[in-house]
Amino acid sequence: MKTTNTLTPEYYIGVMSGTSLDGIDVSVCRMTEAGMTLTHSCYQPFDVILKERILHLINAECTLKDIGEVDHQLGHLFANAVVETLEGCQLEPSNIAAIGLHGQTVWHQPDHMTSFTMQLGDPNIVAVRTGIKTVADFRRRDMALGGQGAPIAPAFHQFLFGSLVGDTVVVNIGGMSNISVLGNTVQGYDTGPGNVLIDAWCHEKFNVTFDKDGAIAQRAEIDEVMLEAMLADRYFLLPSPKSTGREYFNRDWLRPFVQGGMRDDTVLATLTELTARSIANEVRRFTPERLLLCGGGANNVFLRGRIASQLDGVEVVCTDAYGIPGDWMESMAFAWLAYKRLREEEIELKNVTGASQNTILGAVYA
Repeated sequence: MKTTNTLTPEYYIGVMSGTSLDGIDVSVCRMTEAGMTLTHSCYQPFDVILKERILHLINAECTLKDIGEVDHQLGHLFANAVVETLEGCQLEPSNIAAIGLHGQTVWHQPDHMTSFTMQLGDPNIVAVRTGIKTVADFRRRDMALGGQGAPIAPAFHQFLFGSLVGDTVVVNIGGMSNISVLGNTVQGYDTGPGNVLIDAWCHEKFNVTFDKDGAIAQRAEIDEVMLEAMLADRYFLLPSPKSTGREYFNRDWLRPFVQGGMRDDTVLATLTELTARSIANEVRRFTPERLLLCGGGANNVFLRGRIASQLDGVEVVCTDAYGIPGDWMESMAFAWLAYKRLREEEIELKNVTGASQNTILGAVYA
């Protein structure tokens, strides 16, 4: 693993809640001369009411009052998660150099005359409640420089795995999927939906939050007509840089592709294959020796197998095999970004996001 410039051990906390809207991931990371180590982690699920309220902000008309109240509520939830995590690992706030807080994305609109991205969860509340310097707002400076503001994980993947021998690609399968192509110049972009459509269909038709190990999907046949129609969507044809979110890939996007009389498990199998094939199509472009998978979708055994089946000659494994637990990859990334921010070090992302230059990311709340 790549070394850092830290002379003495420092602890950083990364806090992440992704587009899957399942809950809050907290990672406590130790930065030393030898690199970065995950020392403790904690997961706190969102309750159903909060998840529905966030979805309402994304999918329906809402007021400034709605946005402000969720921003406030999430700020306290993020603070609670940090406090409880510290209690669990017996560290004091004084032991922590900074918190890297991503916030909850409720809108991401990069390709527009009025491009913007919005993450909720007031970092002022987190900083005050925890007594720890908090770094947040990691995306908007990149957008101000003409970039997509996403994905930003490729820079972290390069830090972790850039020294591996052989061409390596990393794919994070969260609500959306993003690819990182490692090398002298890191590349990356969102490949399309990860778990977002799969989970939404599971919730609507099977009354479960996700398809554990792909157990439902693997019992059905794929509808190739539906699959090809979805893969013909303009997003999959766009060149990079590109990024996406729930604003685009959602239930309204899916509706025209679902024909009357289709079995629910057939639709789920086809959505799973959409994620697998859209990832594999992009990975093949770079002919890597290995593909490292992380994120919640990497735990779906059936999905993982469908990706691997389309990548002959490529080693397909989870990042866990290389010492980094995939479930905590994203929250670890924001601990690292907080570390970089406090050192005022630029993040090399201009070739990922399309920004005019690399820049320092994040605003500090003390």
